[in-house]
Amino acid sequence: MTDEDVTTADHVLANRVSWDADADEWVERGRILWENEEPRWGVWHVPETELHLLPDVRDLDSVELGCGTAYVSSWLARRGARPVGLDNSSRQLATARSFQDEFGIRFPLVHGDAERTPFRDASFDVAISEYGAAIWCDPYRWIPEAARILRPGGQLLFLGHSYISMLTFPPADLPATEQLQREHFGMHRFDWPDADGAVEFAITHGDMIRLLRDSGFEVEALVEVRAPEGAENPTDPLATAEWSRRWPIEEGWKAHLRD
Repeated sequence: MTDEDVTTADHVLANRVSWDADADEWVERGRILWENEEPRWGVWHVPETELHLLPDVRDLDSVELGCGTAYVSSWLARRGARPVGLDNSSRQLATARSFQDEFGIRFPLVHGDAERTPFRDASFDVAISEYGAAIWCDPYRWIPEAARILRPGGQLLFLGHSYISMLTFPPADLPATEQLQREHFGMHRFDWPDADGAVEFAITHGDMIRLLRDSGFEVEALVEVRAPEGAENPTDPLATAEWSRRWPIEEGWKAHLRD
């Protein structure tokens, strides 16, 4: 095993422990999202009709990387896709299975690591992540892996914390501030000791564009998410509604694999 493999095992296992421990906190939030027949993205639940993140997925094979309670896959199934959900946490997948029974929408759920999936090359037409792999996996591992399991022309869609939010989050607390808290250059791994040792990842826009292109993708869009007019602060906000009207708390990337 190489030194790089040891590092990967470290954060994968740490995040598994963290998400297994926190699974009960996401049951009701997951149920609300499963109840939405139309996708509503991010902490502000911005409708798909405004963000336009999804392609036409009818009759396509999709994989949700870091699916958690698998609500995104439930949206895709309702739109005619053949989804598969993969997650690092067995307890999150148990919640997803309970929602499949509750809502009568069933698709395969796989316990695994999005950085090293069990899928064959060119298995899917769409790879998608809302948070999940988008922030909890090393982009230098999960994005090339997504390229491997996508077919030529396949779509990659992912949404997570924005670049600017990662610069302005306090070192050990929330919400985002109006001051820069950390350096731009070298941005990569973020250890959160107050969150059961969870490890998050983020890189700059320049590094992300280079990584996507080096992995065989063409970038189609960077969608910056703004809080809707009249939005109220949630109980545990990543950023206040006022902050999120001025700066994007989240961003979504759209790309396709070159033929």
